Amino acid sequence: MKPIRRDLRFALPANRINNWHAQGLHVTQFFNTLSVFFPSGERFFIDSVRHFRKHEALQAPELQQAITAFIGQEAMHGREHEDYNELMQAAGLPAERMEHLVIRILEYVRVNAAPEVRLAATIALEHFTAILADSLLSRDAVIGGSETRFAALWRWHALEETEHKAVAYDVWEAVMGKDLRAYALRSSVMVLATVVFWALIVPFLIENVRRNGGALSLRGWWSLLSFHVGKPGMLRRIAGPYLDYFRPGFHPWQHDNRHYLAEMEQLVAEFQALPLSQAA
Repeated sequence: MKPIRRDLRFALPANRINNWHAQGLHVTQFFNTLSVFFPSGERFFIDSVRHFRKHEALQAPELQQAITAFIGQEAMHGREHEDYNELMQAAGLPAERMEHLVIRILEYVRVNAAPEVRLAATIALEHFTAILADSLLSRDAVIGGSETRFAALWRWHALEETEHKAVAYDVWEAVMGKDLRAYALRSSVMVLATVVFWALIVPFLIENVRRNGGALSLRGWWSLLSFHVGKPGMLRRIAGPYLDYFRPGFHPWQHDNRHYLAEMEQLVAEFQALPLSQAA
């Protein structure tokens, strides 16, 4: 599976930033809150993988090409989500303050953690984004009916996360091997990364909803709960794949969902056919 760098600019409509999802405000703000993490997170992933690029175990041309494409895709994701987050900030959401906190945490890890730990954090969070991507792609209702350009951005991001989901993990296995020490490190870092991620995303989400006047809307919170644990069940569907990460013989392509990648060419063609007026 060879990832491909695609330079797409989504020109998201600023007037829809706070309520672009078909399921309403609360689901919109869940996705908006995820966006806060991506620019600094993608840079962290790039740096973590790039650190090992000259390692003797990574010199196979195919793996070097995959690393190059991984870096290119993550850079494009970061750029588009920077634009996305600027729209959030302009609309009265504290995206800059939230992202600054994420940056501080990642900078602490960068300065204080060994390169192997940073790579373990990368493969943990790459797995998390990959299974979220699979959940999005597997049910039309996750993003269907939403504003066209926002929906296209999230589908594009999900497809590319699927396309490169094993690159950082292949780097990990080549550098660290498959022994007990490697397993213990990647598993323990996944637990820590999961705790930190949810400790940030929950208060960020609540604040973004509050800024839009939805904090006391029981109907809105129920719609978000239903979205995740009912139908389409975005988070409910990732529980099993998440736990698979803790199996000693795990590899990302054991969840073989590459059939979704057939949608990429159609997505790009549909997006490029959109009139510019929709971005206003």
